[in-house]
Amino acid sequence: MTMHLFGAVVTPHAVAANNRGENEGNMTTLQKLLWNGDVHTTVSAEAIRWALRADWQGRGMAVNRAWDEDTRRHEWQDRDFVKGGEPFIDDDVLGYMSAQAAKEEVDAEDAPPAARGAGRKARGTATVRRSRFEATRAVSVTPWGGDVVFNVAGVNATPSASRTGTTPVPYSGEVHATRYQYGFALTPDALLERARAMAVVDAIMDLAEVAGSHARYFYDFAPDAIIFRWTSDPAPRILYPYCLDAETRLCVPELLRRLRAGDILADELVVGGSLAETPDGRALAEHGVIVHAGVKAAARDVKERLARNGA
Repeated sequence: MTMHLFGAVVTPHAVAANNRGENEGNMTTLQKLLWNGDVHTTVSAEAIRWALRADWQGRGMAVNRAWDEDTRRHEWQDRDFVKGGEPFIDDDVLGYMSAQAAKEEVDAEDAPPAARGAGRKARGTATVRRSRFEATRAVSVTPWGGDVVFNVAGVNATPSASRTGTTPVPYSGEVHATRYQYGFALTPDALLERARAMAVVDAIMDLAEVAGSHARYFYDFAPDAIIFRWTSDPAPRILYPYCLDAETRLCVPELLRRLRAGDILADELVVGGSLAETPDGRALAEHGVIVHAGVKAAARDVKERLARNGA
């Protein structure tokens, strides 16, 4: 029986700013989307994946794409993926794709039947390993209210500011005081080394520097609360469960509904963090769900389940 690990993470409440290094004029902007009819801010799954790789590198694990903070670029160990991902946790867990342009051309008669008569065809190649770790976009729990902060860079504070002579350089940025929630999925049996599932859990527990604007902002992406689901069901059924009640406490009404309906079984779930101290956290416990006061205790619990399954 193939087992799957799903998770739903919600971060602490904090002030988020630009995490892409992009701007509009002198305004650094947040990524946004419409969510249930309101404008919410969002952080890409790519940013989460980048932070996972950085965590593994910081732990001294072998990664193919190692980040050099001094040069602000990645250093490749196996650029052409000749080794097939086995030596590197990031290639194994996050996958890769290297597309090569055509190095030769062939006549139409050598092309597949459907393509004949279209002239000369170029041949290209692609080296691909599908990502075994999947993550959703992180979406703000609360709508964005349009908050913008105004700042001024002092004279000579930056190379661009130094060109303005004695005039300070004004700039502004969109900010959002909120929590973010995102989901993830991993099937340990699909990894080249099943034990790397443990490293995925560890990295999610310690995520940092996912969202921020250069050195001006720091947003903690480590979980304030987390819901794990360890199951043979191939569908997650727990993505984006968090909202806030009238007293701004975390709540998970849709998760409770699915639990009561039998779509999710209580013994599949492990919950940890601030959700434990809420009415919905207590309701989960009353339905037989294992609920821990801390996220690290929940992580230890689910890692024990992974270990019993051979990870």
